[in-house]
Amino acid sequence: MTDSEYKTLADAFFGQLEQALEQVDSGLDFELAAGGVLEIEFDDGSKMVVNRQAPMHEIWVASKSGGFHYRWDGAHWRDTRSGDEIFTAMSAMASQQSGQAVRLGP
Repeated sequence: MTDSEYKTLADAFFGQLEQALEQVDSGLDFELAAGGVLEIEFDDGSKMVVNRQAPMHEIWVASKSGGFHYRWDGAHWRDTRSGDEIFTAMSAMASQQSGQAVRLGP
């Protein structure tokens, strides 16, 4: 994957993630900061951080349940260890962290 391809795919992912977060009714606040870091804050003050790792061509997610690295497989962003798809995994992480069902997806 070229740097340009990575940028296009990562931009698309972050756009989809922002749209998904805007539709969640569970009191999540989020902000996309400079440098491509998106912080999601939960009612209890805890955070989930999603950021680009351009040199690695990955997207990294840090939450209460741990840190995860996602790489494009040609169709989806997948966890480099478990193979989980990023929106499915982030939905589970956000549900666990917020204490209520959260569905994220494009």
